[in-house]
Amino acid sequence: MSLNKVMLIGNVGKDPEIRYLDGNNPNQGATKVAQFTLATTERYRDRNGELRENTEWHNIVAWRNSADVAEKFIRKGTQLYIEGKLRTRSWTDQTGNKRFTTEVAVDNLQLLGKRTDNPGASEPGRPSTSSGTGFQPQQPVYQQPQQPVYQQPAPQQPIDLSIGDNPTDDLPF
Repeated sequence: MSLNKVMLIGNVGKDPEIRYLDGNNPNQGATKVAQFTLATTERYRDRNGELRENTEWHNIVAWRNSADVAEKFIRKGTQLYIEGKLRTRSWTDQTGNKRFTTEVAVDNLQLLGKRTDNPGASEPGRPSTSSGTGFQPQQPVYQQPQQPVYQQPAPQQPIDLSIGDNPTDDLPF
C-alpha cells in the first residue's frame, strides 16, 4: 500500500500563470493548466523564547476545472486550501544540465477567507462566485458564519442533597 497526499493552507505568492496545451487556442477545447506558488509559514519559539518563522514555498499546478478557478478567482495574496499529490519531473536546461522540480498537482482547491480578503474576487470586471462559473466550493467560502444566539439557561430547582435513612444507599459505587 502507498499514499501520496498533500494538504496545504497558505497564501498565493504570485498571480497564476495560465497556459493552454494541445494548441494555444482556448476556444478549440485546449487543456488549461495554471501554475503558481503557495507560501506556508510555521511559527515557533526557539530555545531562547524568541518567536521564529519558517516559510516554505510550494509550486502548485492546477489542471482543467481547477485551472479555471485559479484564472478567475486566485490572485497574489489569496488564502487557499489545497489537496493534491506530489509530482517530480525533470527536464534538460539550455546548458544541457538535467534539472528536477517537485510540484503539488491539485486534486481539490478551496478559497479561504472573506470575499473582501480575496484580491481576485474584488477586482472590477471579475465575475463573482454566484455568476455561474461552475465553481461550487464544498462549503460556502464567502459567507460569514452565523453566530448562534445565546439563550440564558432556564433556572434549575435546587437539588436536595440530604441523606435519607440509610447513608450507604446513596453511594455512587
